[in-house]
Formats: sequence, C-alpha cells, structure tokens
Amino acid sequence: MALMINEDCTACDACPSACPNEAIKAGDPIFIIDALRCTECVGAHDEPQCKPVCPADCIVENPDFEETRDELLAKYSALHS
Repeated sequence: MALMINEDCTACDACPSACPNEAIKAGDPIFIIDALRCTECVGAHDEPQCKPVCPADCIVENPDFEETRDELLAKYSALHS
C-alpha cells in the first residue's frame, strides 16, 4: 500500500531525502507522496524511511492504493531497473 501525507504536515522538509524512490515532493502547502512511486520502501529497506523522520507523524497508508508486498517489490524493481 502506498503512503500519503495528511493535513498535519508542517512542510519541514525532513521526508524527501529519506525516500529511496524519490516519491516525495513539495506541494502547496504540504508535501505529497506520488503513490505510483511509493513502495513503502519495500525492495530498499525493512520499513518506510519517511515515517521515522517525520516530526508531525502525518504519513499514513493511502487507502486508494492497496498493494501486496509482491506488488510493491515489483513496483520497486520497475523503478530501479
């Protein structure tokens, strides 16, 4: 399942550099996660890297993008091939 950033985002800029898929970009007024690039770090790390660096605890699962671990791994492989 891809992640998303909710309205609690403080636009602190901590999360973009943590993402191995470059899925997090500055939005207006908050950061956004491109669900087509987000793999919850499957393929790169054991857990999402953006969540621990987020001081606002505003990164949550995106209910519109339910994916299995295998689907996330395939997405990661496609992004990095």
